[in-house]
Amino acid sequence: MTPIDEEAPQRAARLQELGIREEPDPEFDEFARALAHELAAPFAMVNIIGPTRQYFAGLYPSSLDRGVDAARDPLRTMACDHGYCMYVVTRKHAMALDEVMDYHLFAGNPVVDEIGVRAYLGAPLIDQTGTLGTICVVDTKPHDWGTEGVAFIKARAAELVERIHQRASLLKGPGYARDAASGRA
Repeated sequence: MTPIDEEAPQRAARLQELGIREEPDPEFDEFARALAHELAAPFAMVNIIGPTRQYFAGLYPSSLDRGVDAARDPLRTMACDHGYCMYVVTRKHAMALDEVMDYHLFAGNPVVDEIGVRAYLGAPLIDQTGTLGTICVVDTKPHDWGTEGVAFIKARAAELVERIHQRASLLKGPGYARDAASGRA
């Protein structure tokens, strides 16, 4: 059973403040590409989770990589009960599943049969207001992420949150970075 995300309305407002929308983001696509390569995974995402669906603002392979119009790419969205990022968002902790079939709770998830997911590693994007979304990598075969993989994805998640705040600061003006750090933005 997919956890209930009680923070979705606050998250949506915060994402809007930060200038993050449910649209493909080339910077996030590049981040996902690097993440996939760094963790030797065939797929990676920067996931913006809304009240009714997940949106992959960053995706590897990207729409461009696959020759698909990014605005109409069906792989950019997923129902909230598909995948494992909802668990990461609601628990606010990184999660590594080296072999999803080893976990009764996760083995029956639709992504196992529909996409062939066998391994997952994800971390929340957390700032002072709460969880913004997730970053994750998935594999179609079992993958031993190890403690190093978990530490790495957590560090990359913190790095992306910092980049998101820097980008928002450029859009909002000089006082924004200070206000964002104190929680007033």
